[in-house]
Amino acid sequence: MSEATRKYSQSSFDRSATPADEAGERLITTVLRPLTHTGNTYRIVVLVLFAIVCWGAYAYSVQLRKGLVVTDMRDHIVWGLYIANFVFFIGISHAGTLISAILRVTHAEWRTPITRMAEFITVVALSVGALFPLIDLARPDRVANIIIYGRWQSPIVWDILAISTYLTGSLIYLYLPMIPDLAMVRDRLSTSMSPLKIRFYRLLSIGWRGTSAQERYSSKGIGIMAVLIIPIAISVHTVVSFIFAMNLRTGWDSTVFGIYFVGGAIFSGLATLILVMAVLRRAFHLGEYLTDKQFLYLGYMLGTFAGIMIYFNALELLVPGFKMEGSELFLFRQRFIGEYAPLYWTYLVAGLMIPGLIILIPRTRTFWGIIVAAILVNIGMWLERFLIVVPTLRVPLMAHEPASYSPTWVEWSIMAGAFAAFCLLIAVFAKIFPVLSIWEIKEQLVSEQSNIVEEV
Repeated sequence: MSEATRKYSQSSFDRSATPADEAGERLITTVLRPLTHTGNTYRIVVLVLFAIVCWGAYAYSVQLRKGLVVTDMRDHIVWGLYIANFVFFIGISHAGTLISAILRVTHAEWRTPITRMAEFITVVALSVGALFPLIDLARPDRVANIIIYGRWQSPIVWDILAISTYLTGSLIYLYLPMIPDLAMVRDRLSTSMSPLKIRFYRLLSIGWRGTSAQERYSSKGIGIMAVLIIPIAISVHTVVSFIFAMNLRTGWDSTVFGIYFVGGAIFSGLATLILVMAVLRRAFHLGEYLTDKQFLYLGYMLGTFAGIMIYFNALELLVPGFKMEGSELFLFRQRFIGEYAPLYWTYLVAGLMIPGLIILIPRTRTFWGIIVAAILVNIGMWLERFLIVVPTLRVPLMAHEPASYSPTWVEWSIMAGAFAAFCLLIAVFAKIFPVLSIWEIKEQLVSEQSNIVEEV
């Protein structure tokens, strides 16, 4: 942060204040307002989300008491809704850290207002998604045995290591750029907060005063984490794909699963980021900073990955479909014309093709068009995760009838609780921390004003 940026921390400014000064003060007021003002709509939303989380917790307590018999998972369909949601949430975690890090490294200035929301989506999605393997266990008290007695040759052990590393790195990458803003909250809102909150912000701001040395070390730390987090993020979803690809099972035994999973993760992550931005923009009146420009550029990225995912799906279908060897014929039939054909064609058409066309056509490439595309992408990518897990497990490995699977109320309730927990954590975060990176946006305002002065 520059010396000019620190001028914005003043509570008032004199008559010689520039338009950038006024814009900076307005930014601070807008972003910090949710931390001290709570509306009735927010309370209702939080209450509803909390009730859904409680219902999901009750459903899990039923499963914990009675075992996995309350689900429809059996000896053939050993994975179901839980693992599909695990892959989905780990996927959307790429919305934040990976996208934010790439844009930060490439110095894309338009990304400044979206970085913090993107980075927090990563932490929340990882925290929620990592619970599903535990929920999938009939005896979660034995999960420590995976670490104590686990074999390093097992992709499950790789997965635990990758996700824990990614979560740790994401927390650091979220926290480092937030320190100056936490110090601003500490200094500016001290008279309107309880002593407990004041101590909370004082602790998290770790004595930040904006000195040259602090700025220099902070800049170095953020730069190092931005570079490190990119390979870590890519490795995580690659390792998640290994849980499937390392099996000799039709539909999973694929060498392209790594890049296929990473592409799908970024695709669904972009869609989630767009939706979260739209909700927070409306809820906290952030239209001046989360402009149509940010949505348009993210829409371009979404359209690009729609094309990439269409290409990956063509590869996944063409190679085994050309050979149609053994059980591949059964898997193809149930996807294209069988039990799962409606879900599969919905994924292909509504989840890939229609969003790609919405972004491709200028007339539909609007704010609301991009929102619709993002909703369709998330629905489609959840279906894709489900179709990866269940139809493949239905393929008979021996001479028996294909198994059936229909999630029970317990499974649906736990899934609803997880999605509600995801939304609830984001809502709580927005009431505790600034949802925009104030100091970065202010530096951008200073830079823009300097450019204007130079042109004049």
